[in-house]
Amino acid sequence: MLFNSIDFAIFLPVVFILYWAVANRNLKLQNSLIVAASFLFYGWWDWRFLSLILFSTLIDYSVGLKLRTEERQSKRKLLLWISILVNLGFLGFFKYYNFFLDNFISAFSLFGTEIKANSLNIILPVGISFYTFQTMSYTIDVYKKRLEPTKDLIAFSAFVSFFPQLVAGPIERASNLLPQFYIKRTFEYSKAVAGMRQILWGLFKKVVIADNCAEFANITFNNSGDHSGSTLVLGAIFFTFQIYSDFSGYSDIAIGTSRLFGFNLKQNFAFPYFSRDIAEFWRRWHISLSTWFRDYLYIPLGGSQGGTGKKIRNTFIIFAVSGFWHGANWTFIVWGLLNAIYFLPLLLTNNNRNNLEIVAKGKYLPSVKELIQILVTFGLTAFAWIFFRAENIEHAIEYISKIFSKSLFNVPNGSDFIGTSLHIYWILSLLMLFITVEWVGRNNECPLNNISLIPFKPIRWAIYILISILIVSFIGGQEKSFIYFQF
Repeated sequence: MLFNSIDFAIFLPVVFILYWAVANRNLKLQNSLIVAASFLFYGWWDWRFLSLILFSTLIDYSVGLKLRTEERQSKRKLLLWISILVNLGFLGFFKYYNFFLDNFISAFSLFGTEIKANSLNIILPVGISFYTFQTMSYTIDVYKKRLEPTKDLIAFSAFVSFFPQLVAGPIERASNLLPQFYIKRTFEYSKAVAGMRQILWGLFKKVVIADNCAEFANITFNNSGDHSGSTLVLGAIFFTFQIYSDFSGYSDIAIGTSRLFGFNLKQNFAFPYFSRDIAEFWRRWHISLSTWFRDYLYIPLGGSQGGTGKKIRNTFIIFAVSGFWHGANWTFIVWGLLNAIYFLPLLLTNNNRNNLEIVAKGKYLPSVKELIQILVTFGLTAFAWIFFRAENIEHAIEYISKIFSKSLFNVPNGSDFIGTSLHIYWILSLLMLFITVEWVGRNNECPLNNISLIPFKPIRWAIYILISILIVSFIGGQEKSFIYFQF
């Protein structure tokens, strides 16, 4: 079920009414309703894969209970590895089986040995990369005695399958989300209003910005050989905004929906394209995944402690794994390694934590230095996204080679984008509006929170109605999937 679908527009208010009008006096009933609604939400896509969520839930719940009483370290390690291998086993089979098989065959063919093996027609279960990491964090934290294991199977099932963030995050830690299922929730009007406001902004980012940018980006990437270098630069910029608006838009809707039910999810994006260096970008981009890898992989490897060689090794490992998490393609790994190259000089010179506050805090505009830093960081990020979007490494190299040709200095022609539903000048105008709103609201989790400061109520409602009209006019009856569903 998609957030931008008629199905969800019916599903959400029905669950909301049942949750607060019928189940509000009984915590167990509230949690049970969330589990049922979450299974319906996920099963709307494909009921068969509910068995994976159920099995993962039962395994990690059982492992948690065993770890509660088990004191022998060898047994505790065995239990931990059972959880990790089950979760990564599912993820590895459904997401990476064909990738490893194809590369295994290619490796042997280089030495003149032909191996015959058939790829499998495997459907990637939506959200498997997200909920497997979420359940693993629970088991790891219980193993390390940072978290008390739960005896409440319904609460744990609700934590694993919580529908707002089930299929594309944020990847919540059990230490933050699970305790919220133990506490009786009461309806808070202010929290619900803030949630609706964030849902509205998330839909705007997805439907108005991301989906329109996708049309322009697809034209340039799918036919890159037919366009000038300048047009390809424009296409890369459109994809840069597409992936941010699409993914952060999903996170906004997930966080806003959670607030409607009395839950607080952690912020997943903090205006990353206003970052002044790559280190700051990664503190603001897909925060739940970045911190997951930091806490469960980077720090156990030694982090930034030790010699220079160890720092370099750990940096490349964390970025390569982050790239590989996104998909079974070498383009994602190269994307990750390229970001490691960007990041490494900052780490080795101890400048990776220079920019911890929001840019131009308390000011209307950035300084000239900050503006240059933002543009350079954005440019590096957009360049790396070319590998992320390309079909394969060869395609990425061809795309980049065309950019750095004489045609780079040609003026992009609007006719290059014939076939899009929106004129290029309109999408550029919408992007400027979008950037302005995000800049003005960068001190809030959601830029629309600033609207509450407007004292005149009709103006506030006029803004909400205008955004809603834009969403309805651009959605056009088509439900376009979110980009991170494929990861």
